[in-house]
Amino acid sequence: MKRLALLCVLGFGLSGCVLPQPASSVAELPPVQQPAHPRYAPPPGVKSHWNPALGVYVVEGARDLYYRERIFYRFEGGWGWSPQAGGPWRETDSSGIPPGLFRHYQNR
Repeated sequence: MKRLALLCVLGFGLSGCVLPQPASSVAELPPVQQPAHPRYAPPPGVKSHWNPALGVYVVEGARDLYYRERIFYRFEGGWGWSPQAGGPWRETDSSGIPPGLFRHYQNR
């Protein structure tokens, strides 16, 4: 009888441990956007949102313009950076680009 009671207690206790499956897979979810990042300040003077997958702020209303401690811009298969959204631009290689942003363009 004690064994039966113990099995019932364990059975009921473990029955609540089943986790429900999500309705959709992670691949089907839209990309996450946040208004700001706790460590990196948003770019001054432009609208933007933080994209955690890229690891940068995406400057809204501009094509291929990103910000994280300085402005990043992609052009003609290469990278340039500037402290201002309007340039002047300095060329850089992948070592000067946040890894998530660089991988995003490699996969295109």
